[in-house]
Amino acid sequence: MHTPTQTPTNSPTLLAAELRLPTNWLDYTLLGIYFVVVLGIGFAARRSVKTSLDFFLSGRSLPAWVTGLAFISANLAATEILGMAANSAQYGAYTVHWYWIGAIPAMVFLGLVMMPFYYGSKVRSVPEFLLLRFDKGAHLLSSILFAFAAILIAGVNLYALAIVVEALLGWPQWVAIVVAGFFVLAYITLGGLSSAIYNEVLQFFVILAALIPITVLSLKKVGGWDGLSDKLTQTHGDDFVTAWGGTGIGEANPLGANWLTIVLGLGFVLSFGYWTTNFAEVQRALSAKNLSAAQRTPLIAAFPKIFIVFLVMIPGLAAAALIPGFGTEESGYQYNDAIPYLMEGLLPNGVLGIAVTGLLAAFMAGMAANVSSFNTVFTTDIWAKYVVTDREDGYYVRFGRLITAIGVLASIGTAFLASSFSNIMSYLQTLFSFFNVPMFVVFIVGMFWKRASMKSGFWGLLAGTTAAMVNYFVFYKQDIISIPSDQGANFVSAIAGFVAGGVVMVAVSLFTAPKPTEELQGLVYGTRSPGMAEPPAPGDEAWYRKPALLGWGAIVLAAACYIPFSF
Repeated sequence: MHTPTQTPTNSPTLLAAELRLPTNWLDYTLLGIYFVVVLGIGFAARRSVKTSLDFFLSGRSLPAWVTGLAFISANLAATEILGMAANSAQYGAYTVHWYWIGAIPAMVFLGLVMMPFYYGSKVRSVPEFLLLRFDKGAHLLSSILFAFAAILIAGVNLYALAIVVEALLGWPQWVAIVVAGFFVLAYITLGGLSSAIYNEVLQFFVILAALIPITVLSLKKVGGWDGLSDKLTQTHGDDFVTAWGGTGIGEANPLGANWLTIVLGLGFVLSFGYWTTNFAEVQRALSAKNLSAAQRTPLIAAFPKIFIVFLVMIPGLAAAALIPGFGTEESGYQYNDAIPYLMEGLLPNGVLGIAVTGLLAAFMAGMAANVSSFNTVFTTDIWAKYVVTDREDGYYVRFGRLITAIGVLASIGTAFLASSFSNIMSYLQTLFSFFNVPMFVVFIVGMFWKRASMKSGFWGLLAGTTAAMVNYFVFYKQDIISIPSDQGANFVSAIAGFVAGGVVMVAVSLFTAPKPTEELQGLVYGTRSPGMAEPPAPGDEAWYRKPALLGWGAIVLAAACYIPFSF
């Protein structure tokens, strides 16, 4: 079986020089219209910002369909589009795991199980929940780790934006960074989270308008699904076009992972760690108008998530079929070139402008999600709790706008850390294994075990983060243990971080005092708070507004999608 050669991880993530797009005035007109609308939404949202709750959580007033689309759009960043297309070109149909087992179950769990605790406790951020459940140590450490991770991930989006725009349009990298950073800074500073969310709803449809033509035309170019499958089977082996082929323990496959590490590392630890604790996503649900809408936010997002995999996977597979050795030095292309390569070769002017606008919208959605969550955590969880306390509400709104500008500048500074990864999705999964997975184990133990002590949160978070980093930088990078790929190493790091965090939490809890029972109401499973017992809003009795039905429907549909890829 042929396994694609990986581009060395110390090579810069630059797109191929021949990918320059033949854009004209029509394409730039469409791009200009988009930027005008983006700023218009920012100015319109500014009128609704009167308090810090308005600025950071949209006053908890948004309907479920808006927060649901914003939830999926915040995730559907350009790093997702370019990264998952790169994943498909490198690893094949195994990409479906990141969606059907690596997203849907965790999104359903967030909606059905965790949102009542988040929303019912009236916290403004994910780290603030740890303050209520554990102590200031866990809260401060999680706030610092999240703020740091948010800036790193926003930097990935900026860096990817710069290299794509330089290759496709000929703009210097610094121009692309400054332009995109300015527009994100402008509309978040003006309208706060409401501006970011309504722009993400717009960006969701713009992104689809960009991806659908690329997917349809690339599939047509390779002779439909049968032609694509036949070509890839000849060049990459049978396992390249199946979801589970070659994943037995001890077997070799393009992904470099077996079914156990896929199910536990990706399907449980990485997936649940990202979707249930990543505040860039959870913040959208916390802005919903009531508990029912908050629960339905990730569930509404789960349905388009099931099918978006085809819009990013098929272009990656098509690129691998059209260019022999795609992703290797001999081919002249990196895995990240898959989407730009197809744009350059398949799209006419006008459609090309929509595709470029869609890519820029995706970059801005991902960056805005992380910047808006960063300004909330830094302002409410670090600055207002530990630095400048007990000031008037208007002060924190002004500081939130200031820290937004600082966050954008910091994102520019971290953008080039992504340059050592040929596959930017590998870089993101590495960050998630370091930061989100340890936070998830602290949440899951604290939320389901009353005996978990106040001190266990801090030490579990520290141990989990340390273990994940040691596995990646020491055991994997120093070749102490043999793991075939970066993604396989990320799965193992996630498992190591989860186990270490859980073991340390249990050990510390056995020797330190638990939190008083009366302080755990609404924070631990089996207890309730007044906010969790609210009556359903008028109309919430309809079946499509029942979270349990939506959740199980999404899981069943995702499971059914596996069937054609399992043989």
